[in-house]
Amino acid sequence: MGKLFGTDGIRGIANASPMTTDIAMKVGLSTAYVFRNTHRRPKIIIGKDTRLSGYMLENALTAGICSMGVDVLLVGPLPTPGIAFITGSMRADAGIVISASHNPYQYNGIKIFAADGYKLPDETEWQMEDLILNGTIETLPRPPAADIGRARRIEDAQGRYIVYLKNTFPRDLTLEGLKLVIDCAHGAAYKVAPTVFEELGAEVIITGDRPNGRNINKDCGSLYPEHMAGLVRQHGAHAGFAFDGDADRVIFADEKGEILDGDQIMAICAGHYLKKNCLREKTVVGTVMSNLGLEVALRRMGANLVRTPVGDRYVVERMRRSGCNLGGEQSGHIIFLDCSTTGDGILSAIQLLAVMLQEGRQLSELKQVMDRYPQKLVNVKVAEHKPLEDFPEVMRLKEALERRLGNEGRLLIRPSGTEPVIRIMAEGIDSGLIEEVVAEMAFTIEKHLG
Repeated sequence: MGKLFGTDGIRGIANASPMTTDIAMKVGLSTAYVFRNTHRRPKIIIGKDTRLSGYMLENALTAGICSMGVDVLLVGPLPTPGIAFITGSMRADAGIVISASHNPYQYNGIKIFAADGYKLPDETEWQMEDLILNGTIETLPRPPAADIGRARRIEDAQGRYIVYLKNTFPRDLTLEGLKLVIDCAHGAAYKVAPTVFEELGAEVIITGDRPNGRNINKDCGSLYPEHMAGLVRQHGAHAGFAFDGDADRVIFADEKGEILDGDQIMAICAGHYLKKNCLREKTVVGTVMSNLGLEVALRRMGANLVRTPVGDRYVVERMRRSGCNLGGEQSGHIIFLDCSTTGDGILSAIQLLAVMLQEGRQLSELKQVMDRYPQKLVNVKVAEHKPLEDFPEVMRLKEALERRLGNEGRLLIRPSGTEPVIRIMAEGIDSGLIEEVVAEMAFTIEKHLG
């Protein structure tokens, strides 16, 4: 068995390793053990998205946690950032999310939050992996029958989260008069998101709000924002938002139905916060995937871009370490650290609407703060992840292509943390050259690793 934790928890095909009930029960055992509280009765939150396999994994996790003498509070379908919020709000010892984010319904995953609502650092995940993979979990002492944990459902979790989200919107503003399109991806936001925007005053056109366990992310949501953008044009809406399955990310469309990604949203918000003198450290934290255009735009404003490895967890860690309050990923994970401990698609949409209203300008005008450099991303399926350094031909080609791109371009090659693919990204001024570089790199990687 290989390494369990990737860049965003554990993930795989449901009912196949590592996403089996056996592993899920052991994850429950190890979570209860690592986060047990000896001063009071410990408790752990469990939430999920709308996948069919969520029921199976929820029960397995619950069994493992309760067998360690820890109580479980079940909140049902709720966005991942909602679980982070509820974990802190209810003073739980940890929070677990059963979700595979943007992946198809056949996949599922397990993400874990500490008591403070932040994702686990590598060291804690390694500790849990060691317990599970080395068999140590089987030898841990269990409590007597009288001290076994209990599981109960929390009926007001959605209401708590909705109130929290609404309170992040400035009280002197209203969404009255705005028409918004919301694509919930048939996922965890299907009840919460429409309610939030309606209660803030907007007229809401909803799509992707009929989950059946198998249609999550299917031709909808943040991976397929064109559907949402088309509805914006069709209905003459002021903006549109497409969430992914667990609603921790969001992709936007302006009033013309043109799509905006996370980099553009960060550029818009950074510019507004600089005017208000509230962009801490005058720095935005992005990732190695962030477009060069964001870096150029921030520099023009008098701000900086700091890059981290891919994964909103690494963005948050760097933000906390550096004292920054705005960061995120091109994929639509945006972190407003003054309001949240993790990426939150609904909150990001609320914050962007607040900027739009305070600026008195439409998104099509606001987005002009940043010019996107031509960028090409290709995923190459591989039989198994092996270090690229083990393939001299691949590395020699990479160095040669980087020389061709020069100082005004970038080539990035990295293994996915959630899928058996190698991601290739190139960007620069010359779109034709970018296409050539990516195609040549993809062919060589497929030849040697495919």
